[in-house]
Amino acid sequence: MGRWKDEYNRKLVTAEEAVKAIKSGDNIVLPIGGGEAPMLLDALAKRKDELEGVNVHQLLALRKLAYLQPGVEKHIKHNSWFTSGASRALVQQGLADVTPNYFHEVPRLMTEYLNVDAVMATVSPMDEHGYFSFGISVEYTSTAARRAKIVMLEVNPTMPRTLGDSFIHVSEVTYVVENNQPIPELMPAPITERDMAIGSYIAALVEDGSTIQLGIGGIPNATAHCLLEKNDLGIHTEMIVEGMVDLIEKGVVTGTKKSMHKRKLVGTFALGSSKLYKFLDNNPLIEMHPVSYTNDPAVIGQQYKMVSVNAAVEVDLLGQCASETIGHLQFSGTGGQADYARGSVRSQGGKGFITVPSTAKGGNVSKIVPMLKPGAVVTTSKNDVDHVVTEFGVAKLRGKTIRQRAEALIGIAHPDFRVWLREEAKKMNIL
Repeated sequence: MGRWKDEYNRKLVTAEEAVKAIKSGDNIVLPIGGGEAPMLLDALAKRKDELEGVNVHQLLALRKLAYLQPGVEKHIKHNSWFTSGASRALVQQGLADVTPNYFHEVPRLMTEYLNVDAVMATVSPMDEHGYFSFGISVEYTSTAARRAKIVMLEVNPTMPRTLGDSFIHVSEVTYVVENNQPIPELMPAPITERDMAIGSYIAALVEDGSTIQLGIGGIPNATAHCLLEKNDLGIHTEMIVEGMVDLIEKGVVTGTKKSMHKRKLVGTFALGSSKLYKFLDNNPLIEMHPVSYTNDPAVIGQQYKMVSVNAAVEVDLLGQCASETIGHLQFSGTGGQADYARGSVRSQGGKGFITVPSTAKGGNVSKIVPMLKPGAVVTTSKNDVDHVVTEFGVAKLRGKTIRQRAEALIGIAHPDFRVWLREEAKKMNIL
């Protein structure tokens, strides 16, 4: 290790020294969430008055760091590839940019259409061979790092060392900064009765031997809980979540029936508690790969009985799903929903589920609607939707006529809104 340790020490600097390399007009790429490099970003924010036109590109900012404060965008501007709580206000006020994308295409978009000047990422400590692991945030970062002119890494002992295609060598790195603060945790969302009802409907349609993908939130957590009675499930997912650990530890997930990567859990990023991070650390069961692989619909479709579970904001009577905007207001992003919706229905015996609570605002607003709100973005098209699930049941849409779709969706809407939905459908000549 002596040779690589010497190179490590030559590249070891303070965050303030590292960010001196950033120039006005540079494009900086950050990993998702827990892979952010907070020391480097805070040091960069302190230089804001020296800079103009710096753009920071990221999916899912997890922490509202100094560069995300209003006013800083005049010098350092956030470009959201998936809007989150940390960036939502800036985006909605027009103080941050948004780049539309399918998640599986982000590595290609960032390397073919974006001049990547620098990557800032948190990694696990270097091993004896000179390799760092991108840990919980491999996604597009590993690809961008190999195209970037400057690579700045924050080495953090609390970042799990994940296996698979997750490594970068010290020889590929420009600067190394050390940070001992724990990487951020995202505690599991509480599960409501409504979540459990939706999760139970999905679980009833998941066959033994299926390969599953789950998103984040109460409904995916509830679905994982409802899958505890299944056998020989596999996991091929974008995000590794807490509920998957429970399924593995209870022997529900074995991966023995998977078509690809048998006996392996394949993902591209993870967010959760320290329990999840400890499970991921140096675990040969886990393979992290770039999102260009994990979310490629052609790859997803090769898994036998692939099941995807994702959430929508509202669904119209054609089956169009708005999952990233509330009317014209940007709330999140496309993410991998369209990737997995398309991939799962390409799979032999595969099933796709879009979940949506039947109402919002204390039961005063229906989430099954005649038409999407003006300005709403269609995240998953009517042609890609397989099943829609509320706490009142499952509407199977794939292969159905528009009339049949409307009947099925009205049937799972909240009873208080069914008469209204039927009247609106008649006005639209759907029924």
